[in-house]
Amino acid sequence: MYSSTTSSATAAARTAHDRQLALWLMICCAMVFAMVVLGGVTRLTGSGLSMVEWDPIFGIVPPLSEAQWDATFSLYKESPEYQKINAGMDLHGFKQIYWFEFAHRLLGRTIGVVFLIPFLYFLFTGRIRRPLIPRLAMLFVLGGLQGVLGWYMVKSGLVDRPHVSQYRLTAHLAAALLIYAYMLWVALGLWTHAERPEESPAPRGLRRFAALLGGLVFITALSGGFVAGLKAGFAYNTFPLMDGHWIPEAMFLMSPVWRNFFENIATVQFDHRLLATLVFVGCVSFWLAARRYPLPASARIGVHALLAAVLLQVTLGISTLLLHVPTPLASAHQAGALLLLTVVLFVNHRLIYARD
Repeated sequence: MYSSTTSSATAAARTAHDRQLALWLMICCAMVFAMVVLGGVTRLTGSGLSMVEWDPIFGIVPPLSEAQWDATFSLYKESPEYQKINAGMDLHGFKQIYWFEFAHRLLGRTIGVVFLIPFLYFLFTGRIRRPLIPRLAMLFVLGGLQGVLGWYMVKSGLVDRPHVSQYRLTAHLAAALLIYAYMLWVALGLWTHAERPEESPAPRGLRRFAALLGGLVFITALSGGFVAGLKAGFAYNTFPLMDGHWIPEAMFLMSPVWRNFFENIATVQFDHRLLATLVFVGCVSFWLAARRYPLPASARIGVHALLAAVLLQVTLGISTLLLHVPTPLASAHQAGALLLLTVVLFVNHRLIYARD
């Protein structure tokens, strides 16, 4: 009797600890979500190259005096962006773009602190089960490497051409999405105390369909990185045709052919449209297919949320294109991509683990 009571108390304590860890990770996920959106705003406002130095330690302190502002502005004046795009900008205009980039970098450092301090607390108080420790440690390391990758991206716009490389920008986005997705998956497992049931409540075909959708959503988001890097959203601002054609005439002007998929504005935008259409059709088809099965309640909610998220995202994408990429709408579209990724991850998790 005593042993049974002790076991129950131990299980209850473990569940409580898992919930604490899950809540902490979800807060970190929300901050990464905000980080991705703020990064998009920084890019859209032309602020990403305003800080020409990277100081991981003392960079948390902005210029505090007029002399410091003048020195910082002088460094920016030596950059290609100032000389080729913003020549003649005054200090007031510089401050406007500086604060966006500063906020983006400061949020990144804040995420690191919000992750590290609770991690050490949970670790030393024995709240983290041993198999989870290396996974959480890896998340912290990946976050640090993401900061390095962000500076590597910025450096590409500080030499000769005042635009960051679309390859580096997309790599930076991919790393952020992978960190977010992995962290969210771990958090969902801890919150639901998930253990894979002997027999999944969802048929294998539906689970494979959901996994395929998750991969497609991720790839489509990355294609959006190339659109952003090339500013391809400012071209072909009609839908569904592109310059009066279903397939733009300029799709394969570059040689070798593979360059068109990453460097040709027409091809990059066409690919993003095509992938987005596949995501939309896939999500609607998945919703129709999932309705035929008696899924757990949480999985059914996720399926309906997936349909709503893809409808919202397609609406935002088309509106952003037709209105020539206004900053608020384009930022909402980027947030919508992350929301769609969140929901499709939730659906995949529930289809595997839910037993309610």
